[in-house]
Amino acid sequence: MQQISFWQIWIMAAFLMAMPTAVTAQQDELTLDDLFATPKLTGTSPSQPAWAPNSEHFAFSWSKPGNPRRGLWVFTSDGKEVGISSDTASASVRDIVWTDTNTILSLRGNHLWQTSLSNGEDLQLMPVEAGAGNLALSPSGKQAAYIRDGDLWLADFTSKENRQLTQLGIASLSSLPKGRYSRAEREIGPGIWSGPEYKWSPDGKTIAFHVVDRREMRKVPFPDYLAAETNPNEVRRSYPGDPNEIRRVGLLDVESGNIRYLDLPDPQANQVIDFNWSPEGALLVDTASDTAVERKLFVLAPGESQSREIWRGVRESRMYTSFGSTWHPDGQQVVFLSDMGDRYGLYTIDASASKDRPQLLTDPSYDVLSSPIVAGNALFYAGNGVNPYEQHVYRLKMSGEDPEQVTRLSGQNVGYPSPDGQHLVFMHSNDTSPPELYVVSSEGGDATRITQSPLPAFTERTWAAAEYVSFPSLIDDYTLHARILKPTNMQPGTKYPVLFGPVYSNTARNRWAGNYSLVQHLLANKGYIIVQVDSRGSTGYGRAFREEFLLGFAGEDIEDYASAVAYMESLDYVDPDRIGIWGSSYGGTLSVYSLLMKPGLFQVGVAAAAAVDPIFFGTDDVAIVRSPQTHPEIFERKALNYAANLEDKLLFIHGMQDHVVPFKTTATLAEELIKQGKDFDFAFAPGATHGWSREQYYDRYLFSKLIEYFDRHLAVPSK
Repeated sequence: MQQISFWQIWIMAAFLMAMPTAVTAQQDELTLDDLFATPKLTGTSPSQPAWAPNSEHFAFSWSKPGNPRRGLWVFTSDGKEVGISSDTASASVRDIVWTDTNTILSLRGNHLWQTSLSNGEDLQLMPVEAGAGNLALSPSGKQAAYIRDGDLWLADFTSKENRQLTQLGIASLSSLPKGRYSRAEREIGPGIWSGPEYKWSPDGKTIAFHVVDRREMRKVPFPDYLAAETNPNEVRRSYPGDPNEIRRVGLLDVESGNIRYLDLPDPQANQVIDFNWSPEGALLVDTASDTAVERKLFVLAPGESQSREIWRGVRESRMYTSFGSTWHPDGQQVVFLSDMGDRYGLYTIDASASKDRPQLLTDPSYDVLSSPIVAGNALFYAGNGVNPYEQHVYRLKMSGEDPEQVTRLSGQNVGYPSPDGQHLVFMHSNDTSPPELYVVSSEGGDATRITQSPLPAFTERTWAAAEYVSFPSLIDDYTLHARILKPTNMQPGTKYPVLFGPVYSNTARNRWAGNYSLVQHLLANKGYIIVQVDSRGSTGYGRAFREEFLLGFAGEDIEDYASAVAYMESLDYVDPDRIGIWGSSYGGTLSVYSLLMKPGLFQVGVAAAAAVDPIFFGTDDVAIVRSPQTHPEIFERKALNYAANLEDKLLFIHGMQDHVVPFKTTATLAEELIKQGKDFDFAFAPGATHGWSREQYYDRYLFSKLIEYFDRHLAVPSK
């Protein structure tokens, strides 16, 4: 028998000792199956909380990790759970309202349920019409309104009867109920992209509502190839310069059913941002033109038939922007979000016929990022006062003090103050953590975590935090900002490939971005350096930088990416010959145009749902491109005009039920590339919409195509 030497025994022992480590490392490797398994790694995010009238409790819907059903959860204002559980036989909890300090009303399936804090009972109260949603309690607490099929209905808790209040809803043209524009011909509710729904007056006698009529919009076919026979499936979907939705504000007398409409100017060219009742019953209406050039505030005083314009702001350079307004705690002034200064700020103006200029309330050194919320004698709002990458909640006391930062956790924070303003529930996320609820005193102190949503498989992993860097623009004096996610096991002397993406404006942010964040971490685990850039059009760097995006899509923002590429190439661990770009929607646009306008800047691009022909942009896009009638030169910037420039590897991803960016536009560009003899690749999904990354089955399939494409052409090296 052959003898085994000491050294052979030692080597074999060392090998056996190493085996468990190798197996563990293999088990820990992140895969697409991990990302898109059911239940999802990140669990179920909690809903927006609803506060009790006395500010002592708040409720929300949520499910513990691994449980698909949303239940009702109640906590005290200092973060202690109340031992209440919703009936496990009921459907998932949706809308939540408090009828008094002790009782919660929630919508579950086709029933209203009543939950009592005092005795812990969770009982079925009454049925509602199938498809009910958007529940809102009347001021008396004895009735609740809801929307069903585009109309308002009323549920009476005493009689247990449902009464239809309006007959305005007209069903959609589309026979396929999916896609952004598959909407009712006429309905009470928001517009395609934004708008309020309805709100009770303080005395409960009137409901202000937002009605949207789409019958004058263009009919566009989005063929359904999955039907028994191909179905043309027409939807209302206009293009820049076409008639838009007609958006009007109506006032419904709840008792009589009579409706009168406010005489607001050009409802086919102006969107209703919001409306709000004052405690005395005056109605504030906030409007903006579809181009974003003009902004107006109106007030309808109690007993008057005609609304008054109290403020008007016009700026031709304005583009996509943030708006919002509410009543000042004194009920006599209006507080509104505006971009009159270099940064977004909150302004106040008297609601009377005063001609005084609006007065700035907030710090002009940073942007206010949300509509104001009145709670107690204070305003709460979100802002980026710490740095452009974070969003925090601030409190502004009306006694004249400076704004105070309430949240302290680094990342993105969205606040929901208690009615008395003494406590704040906030939704927090960051680079490594999905959204969770926390509660904190408005006076400061440590926040108490309320939810723990991810599965153990998520929390047991180590997720790499991003780095935030700045560097100079190559074409002007701007300083540019980027977010970088690196592989955790980078080796000295090794050069790594870089992926820019998903590209878009406002991406250098410390927040969790759903599937995109999971895919970024997977790519980093595979050895890619991930980069996102705040290109022109992003908030946080002043009005001029933001508004340079107007009429400049796929222009100087591509130069921003060229500057970012130059910065990355200056780093000794980056391989300048292996740099890719990807994005969806306008991010797909940037990916396509970058390859066509600057060949060689990126070696590989993946363009998902890419808008490649401005003629087919949406009516809301007039805020950045205006219209063919006023700016015809912008609409000649079709990607197919630059098809001959394609030299790099390009993969298109597109859903055939994408109403926002029609599949037709990518198909037309593909046809031109074929005529030009260009090599490119295509991945499509017959039933996917514009939100392909959020759709079951399609998300995993299409992300697998994206990742495989980069792996094939930017082969990750091994040292």
